[in-house]
Amino acid sequence: MHSHFFPPITQAEAAALDASHAPWLRDDGAGRGMIMTGDKAFRPVYSALWDPARRIEEMDACGVDLQIMCATPVMFGYRYPVDKALPWAQRMNDYAVELCAHAPQRLKPLAQVPLQDLDAACGEASRAMKIGHIGVQIGNHLGDKDLDDDTLLAFLTHCAHEGIPLLVHPWDMMGGEQRMKKWMLPWLVAMPAETQLGILSLILSGAFERLPRSLKICFAHGGGSFAFLLGRVDNAWRERDIIREDCPNLPSSYVDRFTVDSAVFDSRALELLVDVMGEERVMLGSDYPYPLGEQQVGQLIRDSRFSAATHARLLGGNARAFFGL
Repeated sequence: MHSHFFPPITQAEAAALDASHAPWLRDDGAGRGMIMTGDKAFRPVYSALWDPARRIEEMDACGVDLQIMCATPVMFGYRYPVDKALPWAQRMNDYAVELCAHAPQRLKPLAQVPLQDLDAACGEASRAMKIGHIGVQIGNHLGDKDLDDDTLLAFLTHCAHEGIPLLVHPWDMMGGEQRMKKWMLPWLVAMPAETQLGILSLILSGAFERLPRSLKICFAHGGGSFAFLLGRVDNAWRERDIIREDCPNLPSSYVDRFTVDSAVFDSRALELLVDVMGEERVMLGSDYPYPLGEQQVGQLIRDSRFSAATHARLLGGNARAFFGL
C-alpha cells in the first residue's frame, strides 16, 4: 500500500506550473528515464514508474496481487499559489486513474491535493474519490506547519468525515544541503525523523483528542523513528510537565489512533514495530519501485517469524480493511 508512480509529465506541462523547478519526466528510451526539475536532473528512474504493464509484470514476479500507488512527493506542488497548484493536482490525479485503468482490479491510486489551500484540498480529495482514488497521500508538513496546524487538522477532519483514508509521507527533509549533503543522508536520517515528527505533532499537541476517531491515517516508512524512540517519549512525558502540557495521556496510549507500513528492511525492526503498534496496525509497504525500497516486495514479512494469521494481516488483511477494499 506504499508504492510510487511518476506519470509521463512533459516539460511543457511542468512549465505551466513552474518552468524552473516543476518536475517532469525525461524518457531516455530502453525503459530508462530521469525525473527532472526544470533543467536539473533529480533522480534516475525506470519504466515501472510510468508503465503499468511493466509494473504488473514485476508485481507478478513478487507475488503481489494488488498494489496501491501514490505520487512521488516531488510532485506535491505545495509551494505554488492555488490557482496553479489545483489544476496541477487534478492533472496528476487524472494521470493516476489513467495508469490504473490498465488493470483496475490490481492497481489502485491515492490522490494528491493542494494542501496549501484548505477549500481546494478538501474539494480535490472528494473529487478524487469519485473518479477512482481510494485515499489521499499528503506530506508530513507544509513549510514550517506540522500536522497539528489548525488548517491541516481541518483537512484531516474533512477526510475523517468523508471516510477518506490518508497516507502521510515524509518529504522536504530537514537538514538540507549544509549538513546532509552526501550519502543520501536526508533519506537515511532526516526522513525517519520527519515521520516521527509528524506522529508526535499529533500526539503531543493534543490533536488526537480533537480529531474524530473515525480518521484513518497511516504513516509511511514504518513510522520512521517512532517505535524505537517511544520509550524516550513516554519517559519525557512522565518527567517533564512541558511534555504533558497539551497531551493528557501517555504518548504510547495513542498508538491505536494511526497505522504504519512495514518498510523497515530488518526483521528485528519489524518485530519491534508489530510489538509496539499491534499486528492490526501494520500494513505491507515497499516504497517500490525506488532503489531504497524493498526489492522483493513482501519478502521481509514472509520471512518473519509471525503466525500464519499475523502474516495474513500484514500482507493484505490490514490494508483491505484500512482502505475498504
